Amino acid sequence: MHTPVLLRSLVLALITFGVILPTHAALPTPDPDNGGLDLPAGFRALLVADHLIDGRKIGNDGDQLRFLTVASNGDLYAKSFRAGLFALRDNDGDGRFEEKHEFGAGGGTGIALHEGWLYYSTNTGVYRYAYRDGDLLPTGEPQLIVGGLEDRGTHNAKSFAFDDQGRMLVEIGSPVNVLAERDGQLGAKGLDATEFLKTHGGFWRFDPNKLNQTLADGYHFSTGHRHSLALAWQPVAKEFFMAMMGRDRLNDVAPDYYDALDNAERVSEEMHRLREGVNLGWPYTYWDPIKKARMVAPEFGGDNRQRAEVGKYDAPVIGFPAHWAPLQMAFYTATQFPARYRNGAFIAFHGSWNRAPRPQEGYNVSFVPFDEKGAPLGDFEVFARNRNGSKFRMGGVAVGPDGSLYISETDQGRIWRIFYTGESASLTAASTVLETKTSTTAGLINSPGKIVYEQICAACHMVDGSGAGQMQPALAGSAVVKGDATQIIRVVLQSPSAVLPADRTKYVNIMPAFSILTNEQIADVLTYVRQNFGAGASPITAAQVAAQR
Repeated sequence: MHTPVLLRSLVLALITFGVILPTHAALPTPDPDNGGLDLPAGFRALLVADHLIDGRKIGNDGDQLRFLTVASNGDLYAKSFRAGLFALRDNDGDGRFEEKHEFGAGGGTGIALHEGWLYYSTNTGVYRYAYRDGDLLPTGEPQLIVGGLEDRGTHNAKSFAFDDQGRMLVEIGSPVNVLAERDGQLGAKGLDATEFLKTHGGFWRFDPNKLNQTLADGYHFSTGHRHSLALAWQPVAKEFFMAMMGRDRLNDVAPDYYDALDNAERVSEEMHRLREGVNLGWPYTYWDPIKKARMVAPEFGGDNRQRAEVGKYDAPVIGFPAHWAPLQMAFYTATQFPARYRNGAFIAFHGSWNRAPRPQEGYNVSFVPFDEKGAPLGDFEVFARNRNGSKFRMGGVAVGPDGSLYISETDQGRIWRIFYTGESASLTAASTVLETKTSTTAGLINSPGKIVYEQICAACHMVDGSGAGQMQPALAGSAVVKGDATQIIRVVLQSPSAVLPADRTKYVNIMPAFSILTNEQIADVLTYVRQNFGAGASPITAAQVAAQR
């Protein structure tokens, strides 16, 4: 054994048996611009890894960097959404991870170190590797803890966490927006969710030391969720807390009662105290953060005024803004940060794709303060976000052994380390502001096509046609947009899945057919899209649309 490895192993053994106590190493030198992040006064940041994903594809699908976990020696592990796991180590003590390895397979989102094991989830199960302190990479094969979990391609990530008795909760999301006939479309009618919720939309508890379990082996812990990835154990309250993603498309389903602003603002991302047996009300209800009330969903007779039966479903402890998309949650149990952060929750938000006509929001890590008894104080604050106009889509948060907070960004694959120095950054090397995008066709500013685009298309593809990462494709520069007129007409009439090649890049949200639009509306909106985002491609006429009906 090499001398540095032997010394590390000896120190870890002495710490384990209480002979010596761990000490915090000196903090690294932060980036002059905090790695492009805005932070509260006194906090600094260092970009410790970058370009781990950076546009790579696994097959035809784009990858993302998801959740994080940190070992007691400072090694960091991250989950790839389409492939395996990343193992990162800082060998020279400068705070950056120059040693990087990728191992394992299966894609997925969740990852955690727990009692001598490195656990991770794919979209169909939870696995673990044997972990030995000081070893960066596991040497054995992964063990299957729970397998055969359903993956319908939407809300398929499997989040998990452990309580103080070592038991493991695993979430099975709901692969729909609302359980309804013609889900998300005009006039959608809700379905009885009784049987559906027996196998979806909740958390199940498992023994993490028992191999080869299925859903039937789990204890059904909670129900009435849409999709809830942000889950963590609060050490003072000795309870789980979680944040659930709220529903979409209120105005698409019931435009007589809801407009685009209602959809943009009136459905919370809900933070809950996750009590055993709790029912959170999906798909029958949603939480309106403006009314501060649980409302009946339009698929089940709601009209933007009808409230749910009082006391039937839990109210959230925090109602976050609509469509922010909470991902990983971590409680701050260390001592490096000021005392007000002790035992509070950090939540990584991926950011919205459907807040139009409001600006897209939620690309941040927010902090929820808790009191000394382990209860949330009822508010939250944005802790970290981009400072240069770009959209850092946050994916993971984890607390390091010295009390630093690690944050991951999904689409490029960067990781920051945030620490407290008490001093503000000078930010003399601040990043440049992104150039404002301008339309290539000023004459279309008030066109009928622009009106249709902003009412129907901008919620997914953005006002500027830039798309939403893995959620929806960009229209700007798209070969389909600027290509054959017949093909793009058929895409709108029949949906992309019915027209485009099967081996095309896939996105999380699936575009439906829009044959309900008139020939004139389709011609107008496609002309607007092609001339704004398709390098001035030729306009489309109503007669061309009619020929493809």
